[in-house]
Amino acid sequence: MIEIKTREEIAHMRAAGLIAAKARQAVGQAVAPGVTTAELEKIAEDTIRSCGAIPSFKGYEGFPYAICASTNEEVVHGFPSQRVLQEGDIFSADIGTIYEGWQGDTAETFPVGKVSKEAQALIEVTEASFWEAVKFCKVGYRLGDISYAVQQYCESRGYGVVRDLCGHGIGREMHEDPEVPNFGRPGKGPRLQEGMVIAIEPMITTGTYRVRVRPDGWTVVTADGSLASHYEHTVAITDGEPEILTAL
Repeated sequence: MIEIKTREEIAHMRAAGLIAAKARQAVGQAVAPGVTTAELEKIAEDTIRSCGAIPSFKGYEGFPYAICASTNEEVVHGFPSQRVLQEGDIFSADIGTIYEGWQGDTAETFPVGKVSKEAQALIEVTEASFWEAVKFCKVGYRLGDISYAVQQYCESRGYGVVRDLCGHGIGREMHEDPEVPNFGRPGKGPRLQEGMVIAIEPMITTGTYRVRVRPDGWTVVTADGSLASHYEHTVAITDGEPEILTAL
C-alpha cells in the first residue's frame, strides 16, 4: 500500500533529507587518495548525529555500519573498512537518516583523485539518468515512466542497468511501497499522485547488469567485475514540480 504524505509530513522529510545531504557533501569533500572508507564512515556518522539525527542504516536488518561504502565493482551495501582509497578508484556513499521519526535517503559516487575517462563517464551517466527520471515525477505519469527513463538513457549509451536492486517508497520507514525499478515499460505501474515520496536510485555498470553478493552477505558486486556507480535522491511528488528532499 502506497502511503500518501501531507505537506506537513513532507516538510519533516525535507528536514531529514537535508541532514542526509549534508553528510553526503561532507563525505564527498573528504574523498581522496589515502583516505580509508572507515574514515568516511566516521565523517558521515558524526555529521548526522551532530544534526540531531541518527543513521538509519546502522542496525537495519543487521547491517553494522552507518553508511554503505562501495568501491569500484561494488554496486551497493559495501562495508566501511580500513581499505585505503587509491588514485583512480570510484567510491559510492549511500547514506540514510532518521530525524524526528522521518527518513532521508541519498547516494552519490565520487571519483578518487584523477580517474579514467571510462569511470568519469559512468559517474556522469548515472547521475544524468536520475535527472531524466525526475522529468516524469509529476502527477499523472506512471511509475513505469520513471523506470523506463533510467533504462533508456543508460542502455542507449551502452551501460548495464542493475535489475536485482531498485528504489523504493520512503517515509517513516526506510523501505515502503512502491518498488521503483531502474528498468520497465512506459505507461505501466501505479499512477503518480501528489504526496507520494520515492527514492530513485540508478545503479549502473560499465558491463553486465548481473550482480552477485559477496560472502559477507551484504556487499553486492558486478558479476563481471566491471565498474558500478550509484546515485540517489528522495523525491516528493507535488501538485507542480517534484521536490528533491535530499538536495542542498
